[in-house]
Amino acid sequence: MTLEAEASQVIDQLNALGRPSFQDVGFERARAGFEEMPPAGEFVEVASTEDRTIPGPDGNEIAVRIYRPGDGAATADASGVLGCLVYFHGGGWVVGSIETHDRTCRALTMLAGVVTVSVDYRLAPEFPFPAPADDCCAATQWVIDNASELGIDPARVAIGGDSAGGNLAAAVALMCRDGAANGDACGQPALQVLIYPVTDFDRDTHSMIANAEGYLLTRDTMAWFDDHYCAPSERANPYAAPLAVDDPSGAAPAFVIVAGHDPLRDEGVEYAQKLADAGVPTTLIEYPGQFHGFFGMTRFLDQAHEAQEFTAIAMRRALAAPEAD
Repeated sequence: MTLEAEASQVIDQLNALGRPSFQDVGFERARAGFEEMPPAGEFVEVASTEDRTIPGPDGNEIAVRIYRPGDGAATADASGVLGCLVYFHGGGWVVGSIETHDRTCRALTMLAGVVTVSVDYRLAPEFPFPAPADDCCAATQWVIDNASELGIDPARVAIGGDSAGGNLAAAVALMCRDGAANGDACGQPALQVLIYPVTDFDRDTHSMIANAEGYLLTRDTMAWFDDHYCAPSERANPYAAPLAVDDPSGAAPAFVIVAGHDPLRDEGVEYAQKLADAGVPTTLIEYPGQFHGFFGMTRFLDQAHEAQEFTAIAMRRALAAPEAD
């Protein structure tokens, strides 16, 4: 299928800018340039935001931003306790931050009626695997452990992210499952939201070859991200490459979105199928005419609005307040 009309216009405009690739400028300039890009998402008012730091797994501190939806939110129970989304931003584990994904988190907070905790995990190459995954797991556990302070139900916590953030969400879902299976005091998420996730390091899939150039994320840039994040010796570790897991049964139910003109399309579909085959309740939605990154582009793409609403519906269902006795 060809690009959807609005998507084609966006891609043409982006390609006309002639920006150098991340690999051409290096990770420091790539990181700064990514932060300076004008926001592609519409600004949505939330009731409040709070920036704070929480303890990390290695004696580090993790910055988080907490978004609140206000009164009458969809997941509130009779006493006002809410569901929660712990969100991990995309950016190939190398670029991106709370700031670059602020508008996506604002939108999901209000659409789903949840408290959202956006996590500023450590970035590669300074902190390669497993540091980002460990930070995200620690942040998820902190949210569950501090549910009362946050005004949320610890049994109604979703984890999610886009691209590399989707990889981290899938990894955390496996880490939580494994911790629980080993008798650790590890909270289990109620849902994993995977937006065009990275699930392995195979750069020779059909979609990787077919969409190698011209659709924002390129095959070469993805390989550059891989090399910054994960040593070859670690690439069969399911916490780095969730598709490598032998059996994902027992992981949190999954909601997965993929885009047809995305190098990562095939690995997202394959992971969703692997989850479903293992008995994990899984919903897969594909946007055949979209490209990697479309989900946050609500200023330009009607289908970005639609995808966010579908995601919010999945969260509202998974995180709904229990019915009173």
